Amino acid sequence: MSLSPSQSRTRPELVAYFGLVFLLSWGIEVPLALSARGVIDLRVPFALHYLAPFGPFAAAVIVTLAARGVSGLGKLLGGLVKWKVGRTYALFAVVSPVVVFAGIVLVTAILQGSWPDLALLGQVDYLPYIGAAPALALWMLTFGMGEEVGWRGFALPRLQKGRTASSASLLLGAFWATWHLPALFYRDTYLEMGLVVIPMLITIAVVGSIVYTWLYNGTQGSLLMLVVFHGLFDFFSVWPAGIIGPGVVMTVLMVFWAVRVYRLYGPVNLAPEAKIVL
Repeated sequence: MSLSPSQSRTRPELVAYFGLVFLLSWGIEVPLALSARGVIDLRVPFALHYLAPFGPFAAAVIVTLAARGVSGLGKLLGGLVKWKVGRTYALFAVVSPVVVFAGIVLVTAILQGSWPDLALLGQVDYLPYIGAAPALALWMLTFGMGEEVGWRGFALPRLQKGRTASSASLLLGAFWATWHLPALFYRDTYLEMGLVVIPMLITIAVVGSIVYTWLYNGTQGSLLMLVVFHGLFDFFSVWPAGIIGPGVVMTVLMVFWAVRVYRLYGPVNLAPEAKIVL
C-alpha cells in the first residue's frame, strides 16, 4: 500500500522526532542512571535530571523548523497561549488535580490524626528547598511544557493521521513509557515506590495517554491546558509528605477517566470534537 503525500511527509518527521527525543533525554539520564548504580565512576550532578524533560520540546522545535519552517513552529507553539476552551476542559485541567489532592490530604488527616506537612510541597528532588510556588512552576516548565509541546503538540497530530485517536494514543503511550526507563534506576521517588512504580508508570503513560488525547482534541489543541494538567498531576503525585498514596489514587482516577472517555466518545476521536491531524 502506498502512502498518501501527507503520510509520506509525516512519517520521516516522526522518525526524526522520536530519534531526537531519546538521544537528547537519554543522553542526560543514562549517565545519571549509570552513576547512581555505580557502573561508572563519575560524579554527575543529579539536578541535570530537570533538563531531560526538555528533550521532547527541543526535538519538536528542531524537526518542525527543519520540516515546516517558522510558520510551522508558530503553529506548534501557538497552543501554549490557547486559553479559550470549554468549561469542562478547564475545570478538569486546573481544578481536578487540586480537588483530588485536597481529598487525599483530608483523608490522611482523619486517619492519622494530624495534618501532613504541606510545606514539603516546596521540596523537590536534587535541589535545595525552593518553596511551593517555585516548585510548581518548575513542574509546569519541565514536565509540563517540556514534555507536552513534544508529545501532544508535535507527535499526536501526526500519529492521528490515518489512525484512530485511541490507536495513536496507545502508540504514543508506549513511546512515553519507554522514555521514562532510565529514571527508574536513579530517581529517588521512583526507587522508594519499589516494584509498584513499574505498572503505575506504564498505566499512566499508556492509559493516561487517552486522557491527554481527550484534552488535546477536545480543546482543539490547547497545549496550555495540557501543561497545567500535567504539571499539577506530577506536582501532587510525587511529593515527599507521607500522605496516603497520592500517586496510586491519581493513577486509579486516571484509569477511570480514560474508560469513561472511551465509552462516551469512541475510539475515532476520543472527544466530541474531531481529532487534530497534521
